[in-house]
Amino acid sequence: MRQYQIAVIVGSLRRDSFNRKLADAIVKLAPPEFSFRQIGIGDLPLYNQDDDKNPTDAVKRLKAEITASQGLLFVTPEYNRSVPGVLKNALDHASRPYGQNAWAGKPAGILGISVGAIGTALAQQHLRNILAYLDVPTLGQPEVFIQAKEELFDEAGNIGSNSKEFLQHWMNQYVAWVQRHVA
Repeated sequence: MRQYQIAVIVGSLRRDSFNRKLADAIVKLAPPEFSFRQIGIGDLPLYNQDDDKNPTDAVKRLKAEITASQGLLFVTPEYNRSVPGVLKNALDHASRPYGQNAWAGKPAGILGISVGAIGTALAQQHLRNILAYLDVPTLGQPEVFIQAKEELFDEAGNIGSNSKEFLQHWMNQYVAWVQRHVA
C-alpha cells in the first residue's frame, strides 16, 4: 500500500487556535496510508528577495518539508477578509527564488474555521488565487466554511457528531484528489 505524506500548514500562530484544533482533528478522519505533519511557519523571517541567495535555516527547512510531501493541507483563519500575513509569508518563501517553487504540482485541500457566519470563505478564495498562480492543484469541491461552535469538537478534541459526516465526506474527496494527482 502506498504511503502519502501530507504537509499541513496552519495559518495561525495562536497556541489555542481554532484552526490548529481543526487541523489536529480532521487528520484523524484520513485512512491509515495518509500521514500528516504540521509544518512550522512562525520562525520564518519576513520575505525579502535580497535573501534568496542565502536563505535562513528555517526557510531551507520549510522548502525541504514541502518537497518531501506528496500533498498539502492548508487550514487557515481569515484576517481582515484575507489570508494571515504569516501564511502569505510562508507561501512567498517556499515559492522563491523564481524557478524553485517547492509548492508546484502538490495537490492541496483548504479548510478553515472562524467565529464569523461565513467562516473563512474570503481567505480561502484569496488562497485559491495564490495557489493557482503557484501551480498547486487545489480541491474545488466540496468547500468547507466552518463557523466555530461548541459542538464542532467533542471533549477529546475530535470532530463532533454533528459535523463528522460532512467533514468525513470532505476528507474522502481530499484523499481521492491527492491519490489522483500523485498516481
